[in-house]
Amino acid sequence: MAAAYNDTKGAASPTSAAPSEDMDFQRMDPSGVKRGLKTRHLSMMALAGIIGPGILVGTGGALATGGPASLIIGFGIIGIIAFSITQSLGEMTTLYPTGGAFVTLSDRFVDKAFGVTVGWQYWLVWACVLANEYNVISSLLVFWSDKVPLWGYFIIFWFAFLGFQMLGIESFGEAEFWLALMKIFGLLAYFIFSIIYSSGGLIGQQEAIGFRYWNDPGAFVSGFRGVAQVFVFASTFYAGVEAVAVAATETKNPSVAVPRAIKQVIYRIIFVYMGVAFFFGLTCPSNAEGLVNGESRALKSPMTIAIQNAGWEGGVHLINAFIFITVLSAANSSIYIGSRTIMFMAQEKMAPKFLGKTNSRGVPVYAIVFTNLFGVLSVMNVSSGAGQAYTYIVNLSGVSTFLVWGAISFTHIRFRKAWIAQGRTVDQLPFKSFLYPWNAYFGVFANVFLALVQGWTTLSPFNAGLFVDAYILLPLFGIVYGVYKWWFKTRFWRSHEIDLDAGMRKDLDAKESYDVEGAKPKKNLARKIWDSI
Repeated sequence: MAAAYNDTKGAASPTSAAPSEDMDFQRMDPSGVKRGLKTRHLSMMALAGIIGPGILVGTGGALATGGPASLIIGFGIIGIIAFSITQSLGEMTTLYPTGGAFVTLSDRFVDKAFGVTVGWQYWLVWACVLANEYNVISSLLVFWSDKVPLWGYFIIFWFAFLGFQMLGIESFGEAEFWLALMKIFGLLAYFIFSIIYSSGGLIGQQEAIGFRYWNDPGAFVSGFRGVAQVFVFASTFYAGVEAVAVAATETKNPSVAVPRAIKQVIYRIIFVYMGVAFFFGLTCPSNAEGLVNGESRALKSPMTIAIQNAGWEGGVHLINAFIFITVLSAANSSIYIGSRTIMFMAQEKMAPKFLGKTNSRGVPVYAIVFTNLFGVLSVMNVSSGAGQAYTYIVNLSGVSTFLVWGAISFTHIRFRKAWIAQGRTVDQLPFKSFLYPWNAYFGVFANVFLALVQGWTTLSPFNAGLFVDAYILLPLFGIVYGVYKWWFKTRFWRSHEIDLDAGMRKDLDAKESYDVEGAKPKKNLARKIWDSI
């Protein structure tokens, strides 16, 4: 078992050795990938990376289904769960920044069959998300110009994203950094607009709208039924907060970068998700025609409706440009996370072996192509007859998120039990999960509960198609686990059998920048401010 988890090779001491390829952090990880992500790349991924058009456009569907109060409740509860999950990840991946993140750790601390099941579930999340992103970006361009058909735009961007992924991890990290920064500024601008609009401060505005839409059409739509449906929307939008763990292996300094990124997730939850839930419900009525009857290809988000209601009809193009930026980031990230997940699974014999190969620049070519191929599912939306089937496929990502998050919490519990059982102390952990064990057990039970109840609205009136869509992954999770366990005769690891030493990072990685003598260069005031940001 230990052989599968070799320690990171060539870790350089910050105070020793002359500058070399290791000191420049151009070394390759034993998995074959390149450690090219900087701390600022991972920090920005934690703050605003992988935030796609779903939260800008899809929140409109959640608002119409549940109302503004349901948005606050649904996003708030899922936010607490997401915070719990990232705390568990922070403790494990800081100590074991191994390839495959929680998928490999599920194999290591629970059971290989469990790791296989979690890995394929997680890959499915991003295959579905990617299909949705291709549909959004194609629909967006058709909205601007229908001279090229939807499938034509899809082909163009399919090859464009594929080519960009082949450039390597440095290009991905730099692109995500600046795109995420633009998303933060874009959301901040809309939040400021919302405050001014609701206060009646816009030029030519006759009266303040205040909390008008909380009273008419109302704070809730369909009562608890609406709140329950918002949970699935919110879980889909939150998917990705755990992605910093996937990127740990390709980070130059995971011992510093991962804990910092994990701590910054709370700001993402408060600013992005809770900010969107509050301000969208404040400025857009839940019964707006664009939300209830709008066509998906018009991309009528709550932002667009609010700006048009404020009197700026041309604002739709500004919002669509902002959505275009987010979809570039989301599609790029979906391919990255999906390809790395399947690549590390292949290296651990959880997926076809060829998917685990990388080229000389550390790019998993086959895994990228394989993941990107599932973006073809978006073409199903070209015809209205296949539109419903497409919707079913995309909705699977919400249920998969609950299952994967619950598995992460359970893996964390198994890790801690082994850690204590083998005579180690909590003080030895470089990153300690907040409120353990309560947060981990909360993560397990909350996600299992939501996975079970998220589809209850399909029972009355009963809708066979939606019912299957809501619950098919629950028995599938058990079937995959049982079949793999029976076929390969895997076993559930006992606490004293788990190898806690292999793969553990025993030293801090070298800092991001050292001069020839190995000393940290001095930073001026501007650099300190930039690093703080």
